[in-house]
Amino acid sequence: MSDARALIERYLAAWNERNSAARRAAVDELWTEDAAYVDPLVVAEGRDAIDAAIAAVQAQFPGLVFRLAGEVDAHHHLARFTWELGPKDGEAVAVGFDVAEFSEDGRLAKVHGFLDKVPA
Repeated sequence: MSDARALIERYLAAWNERNSAARRAAVDELWTEDAAYVDPLVVAEGRDAIDAAIAAVQAQFPGLVFRLAGEVDAHHHLARFTWELGPKDGEAVAVGFDVAEFSEDGRLAKVHGFLDKVPA
């Protein structure tokens, strides 16, 4: 999938979008209607739940941003990547590894998240 990195960068930008209307527009554009996001702490099914999960993470970690940590490895309809959450120019307080599944039209259908480092 040649556009995987660009899509993952847009995905992380949505996690960083603090304006609720702009974030929701990004979720609607990036995700399929019946999409799902699952990690050890969250199960979000559908765009409403995904948007709410992002808002909850932002509320829990004000001022921190998600960023790509390394390359996006993709093939067929899958991509895997590592992300970090931390101050814009500082050390990450959380690190995770996600596997994204794309729909036929190139949007996110599912994201399976794994947490490698979490704040105490």
